[in-house]
Amino acid sequence: MDTIKVKDGFLGQKMVVLPESIKKDFHQNKICSSFFVTDLGFYPNAHNHYRTRKKGAKELIFIYCIEGNGDMIVGKSKLKITPNSYHIIPKNEPHEYRSDTNNPWSIYWMHFNGKATEQLYQRYLEQRNTDGSVSYESHRIELFNKIFNMYKSEYTVPKLEFANILALQFISSFIYSSKEIAAESTLHTNLINSIIDFLNDNLDKTFKADEIAEQFKCSPSYLFNLFKKRTGYSIIHFFNLKKIQKACEYLKYTELSIKQISYKIGIQDPLYFSRTFKKHFGFSPKDYRKEQRD
Repeated sequence: MDTIKVKDGFLGQKMVVLPESIKKDFHQNKICSSFFVTDLGFYPNAHNHYRTRKKGAKELIFIYCIEGNGDMIVGKSKLKITPNSYHIIPKNEPHEYRSDTNNPWSIYWMHFNGKATEQLYQRYLEQRNTDGSVSYESHRIELFNKIFNMYKSEYTVPKLEFANILALQFISSFIYSSKEIAAESTLHTNLINSIIDFLNDNLDKTFKADEIAEQFKCSPSYLFNLFKKRTGYSIIHFFNLKKIQKACEYLKYTELSIKQISYKIGIQDPLYFSRTFKKHFGFSPKDYRKEQRD
């Protein structure tokens, strides 16, 4: 039996609980079926807030404390809830939580479900700090309020789809908030962007992967793995794709011959250029030009 104790609610509290019919629709909705919110709310200065679920909940539960303290027991783990910390309780896991008597918490919370939520929970376990701490960012509260107002106002399918997309963004902003991820992402993004700019500026040339790695003072293996992870292609494959894309531009907007275009993208063998172009587009350069101008 679930137990909930409050003292006549909390001044300023707000919450929305979706009816079962809408929850069922989410499971069938191709956009929402991977992730959707079923309940959400905000409990400020929540005196005497206490909840226990001996069999757990059917959804995952997200709790973000912005002030005050509380305690949480999930399975056999006991947690102290502090300001600027968040926690996710998995489905069907016995748990209980309570607001501190002397310094009651203020919490934002969501119940969510969907096909991708188990993987999302695993990423949460991998990335979270031990105490669940995160830096305070006002945009998260603004985003929560936007989601809440959309859930509260109407239940049209497009609006609920959009609200769930924003809710996934909201929770992801916590899960992927570690400084290590942010720093690594920025560093890697800058490096890859610099390489892409370099390749685009040198489409008339040819390079080996080792030469590009040397240019950016990286080991070839490190750069290969990083570049493929970020773009889906090896550097040379990506470089060749950019050459072919540039060739399309020449074919469509200039009167340059096939041979001239081949030379301008750094391919000295026009026959090889034609074969490569057809491999990517299914047309020869000549037929592509004709197709674009008919």
